[in-house]
Amino acid sequence: MKDGVLFINKPKGVTSRDVVNKISKVYQTKKVGHTGTLDPIATGVLIVCLGKYTKLVEELTSKEKEYMATMFQGIQTDTKDITGKIIKEKKVTATNSQIIEAFNKFPLEYMQTVPIYSAVKVNGKKLYEYARNNEEINLPKRKVFLKNLEIINLNKNEITFKVTVSKGTYIRSLIEDLAASFGELATMKGLVRTKQGNYELKDCEELENVNVNTKLKQLEDLFNYPIIDVNEDLLKKISNGNKIFLDCLEPKVLLKYKQKVIALYEKKDDCYKMIFKVI
Repeated sequence: MKDGVLFINKPKGVTSRDVVNKISKVYQTKKVGHTGTLDPIATGVLIVCLGKYTKLVEELTSKEKEYMATMFQGIQTDTKDITGKIIKEKKVTATNSQIIEAFNKFPLEYMQTVPIYSAVKVNGKKLYEYARNNEEINLPKRKVFLKNLEIINLNKNEITFKVTVSKGTYIRSLIEDLAASFGELATMKGLVRTKQGNYELKDCEELENVNVNTKLKQLEDLFNYPIIDVNEDLLKKISNGNKIFLDCLEPKVLLKYKQKVIALYEKKDDCYKMIFKVI
């Protein structure tokens, strides 16, 4: 079984789970996971971890994500995207200048309502299960953070924009909130995740091209943290997952032994604690 990470450009029309299943078959292992769901209508960066690297999912998931999104004005759907059932309609009256002004004034930190068609659990049950059963539920809210919110194109009833968001942000909900800020209804028509952390779309493999010979990313490919060489005494401690002492102030470091990066450690008080090791 191979251990490592793949950057996949998820194609439109498949689920993130479909991608994981395909990778699982290619590498003949069930130990595969991804670092952040993309809706079936979305494309773009999907980070897939294999083998030992599934333990890095949380570390990779914490990274910011950048999106290019297209919103279609005049309707609202139950799923908050163009594939859903229309539940509200309204003639679009907002001018381009009003839209631009609303985007410029939109708060970059706010409490966002989680969409009911999501896998977030409330009382032990996923929200989409409440939706499918037509059960009413108080939807939870999360504080989300936005950066670099920018309109790319205004074309009749469609608005394309770029934004960088914190973990847990729903672009479908953001689109409705943006539209409400200039008095309109809107739903998500298209979405591309262009970046996650330092990993960009240009770094991704096309799913159809992935095979057993596709090179998997390793620790040194994933993080830009300082690399520190370790001796045999430290190697033993690292092999056992022990805390270690380093003459260093960096919050996170990669550790290397004999030209191979072997572990990721994080500073805790006066020592370093292991996040992940490959030995």
